[in-house]
Amino acid sequence: MRILLFFFIALSNIGLSQFTIQDSIRGSVTPERAWWDVKQYDLTIDINPTDKSITGNNIILFKKINDSDSHLQIDLQAPMEIDSITTSRSTLSYIRINDFSYYVYHEPSNENPTSDELYQITIYFHGSPIEAKNAPWDGGIVWTKDKNGNDFVASAIQGLGASAWWPCKDHWSDEPDLGMNITTSCPANLMVVSNGTLIKNYSNVLDRTITKWKVQNPINAYGINFNIGDYVHWADTFQGKAGQLPLNFYVLRENKEKAKKQFQDVYRMLEAFEHWFGPYPFYEDGFKMVEVPYLGMEHQSSVTYGNGYQNGYLGRDLSNTGWGLKWDFIIVHESGHEWFANNITAADPADMWIHEGFTTYSEGLFTEYFYGKEAGDSYIRGLRRNILNDRPIIGQYDVNHEGSYDMYPKAANMLHTIRQIVNNDSIWLDFMRSINTNFRHSIVTTEQIEAYMETKLQVDLKAFFDYYLRGRAVPKLELIYSKRKVKYRWSNDFDRMTIPLDVFADGVKKRIQPTSKFQKMKAKSFKVDPNYFILH
Repeated sequence: MRILLFFFIALSNIGLSQFTIQDSIRGSVTPERAWWDVKQYDLTIDINPTDKSITGNNIILFKKINDSDSHLQIDLQAPMEIDSITTSRSTLSYIRINDFSYYVYHEPSNENPTSDELYQITIYFHGSPIEAKNAPWDGGIVWTKDKNGNDFVASAIQGLGASAWWPCKDHWSDEPDLGMNITTSCPANLMVVSNGTLIKNYSNVLDRTITKWKVQNPINAYGINFNIGDYVHWADTFQGKAGQLPLNFYVLRENKEKAKKQFQDVYRMLEAFEHWFGPYPFYEDGFKMVEVPYLGMEHQSSVTYGNGYQNGYLGRDLSNTGWGLKWDFIIVHESGHEWFANNITAADPADMWIHEGFTTYSEGLFTEYFYGKEAGDSYIRGLRRNILNDRPIIGQYDVNHEGSYDMYPKAANMLHTIRQIVNNDSIWLDFMRSINTNFRHSIVTTEQIEAYMETKLQVDLKAFFDYYLRGRAVPKLELIYSKRKVKYRWSNDFDRMTIPLDVFADGVKKRIQPTSKFQKMKAKSFKVDPNYFILH
C-alpha cells in the first residue's frame, strides 16, 4: 500500500493522462532507491556481435544512508534479464516489477546492511539489449560493420538509460563515489574501448580479447559506454592547468591519417575550455576520443565521435554565420560536456538545460577564444534561428521527462544575455571557472545553479529565470516611436522583469532599466544591443 500511495501522489501532481506509474518508477528517487548510496560498480561483460547479446555480472558496493524497510530497486530494461543476485553469504530473491526495474528482497535479516558499513551484491544478467533505431537520439546498442566487414559496435543510451544494457541504479542523482571497474570481452580480432584508464588488454584461450578499464572519478551511469572495432590507437599528452593530461585516440584502421589531422581540434578544445572553465575535471582518468558508428556522445573520459572527419555539424554550420565551419562540432560540443554534464550533473533530466545550455554556450566561447569576441557573439546569436519556443526548457520532474529542444540554443542565448547584464568580462570569466570548482563532481538542481549565479554575479535574476526556463515566450520590450523620442517598457506579460538593458540611442551606447511602465528617451534612432535575447 505504501508503494502504491507513493506513486498515486506522484502521478496526481503531474497529471494522470500524460505519465504512467512506470515513468515515476524510472524517473523519481523512489523509496527503493532513496535509502542506499552507490559507492562503486565493478562491471564484467561478454559482448557477442554475432547474436547481438551481452552476458555479464555487476558487483555493486553501496552504503545504507537511512533506515528503511524498502526493497532494493535495481534497474535493467527488458529484454535484458537478471539471472541471479548473490552476496558473499546467500542468494537474494527478486521480482521484476515492470519492463524497467526489479525489486530485490533482503534475506535473511543478517544480510540487511547497517548505516556504518558497506554492502556488496553481485548481479548476474544476460540478454539482447534494445537496438538503437537512430542513435544517439533514439538510443540503444548500434550493431554495424566497417567497410572491411569487421564488427563495429557501440552503446549510445543517454535518453534510454544505462539500464538498457547493464543493471544499476539508473538515476542521475547517484554516481559511484569510488568510480568503476569495467572488464570486457569481445572477438579476438577486435578491441573494446570504454571509460577511464586501460589497465590491461590481452587475448585468452577462448579466442577473445579481454580489456580492463578503471574509472577513478565519480561517473554517471549513462556516461558508461563500450565501443568495439578494429581500432588503431595512439597516445599523447596535453600540458594543461593541472599538469600532464593523458590523451588517447581510437579510430578505425583506415581512418588513422585523417583522424590525426581532424583531432587537432581536441588540443584546441582543451586550451579554450581550460581557459574558460578551469582544469579538465578528470585528469586521473585522462581524455579519450573514440570513433563510433553514430554521430557522437559525451561519455565521461571516453568522448565518442562520428562526424565524418569534417568541420561543422555533419558539414553544416548550425549558426549559419560561417563560424561553425571553423571547427569540428562534435569534438567541441561533446567534449564541452566533460565540464557541464559529467563534472556538473543535473539530478533530474528535467534540468538537462544545465548540460545542454552551458555546453551549447561553450561553442560560442570556443569561437571567441580563437576568433575574437564578435565572432563568438555572432555564433551564439546565429543559433537563435533554431529556437522553437514550443514549451518550457525545464521538463516535468520525477518522470524522466526532458524539456524543450530549446535547452540548447535558447538556454545558450539566455546565458549570453546574462553576460551582457553583468557587463564585466572579468567577472564573467571568474564565474565560469568558479562554477566548475564550486560544483566539482556534483549532482545539482536548477535552483542551486540559479542561486549560485545570483549570488556570484550579484544580479536579481529570479523573474528572468522564470521567463526563460519555466515559460515559453521570449520577454518583449514594447517600443513606441515619435518625433525625436522613444517610449519603452516591458510588455505586461513580462512585468516582473528587472534586468538592465543596453541600447544604442543616436549611436551612443546607454544602459536603461525598463519597468512595466513607459519611460521616455530623447533619440532619433534607438536600437537594443543585439546580444540581449529579447523581442522588441
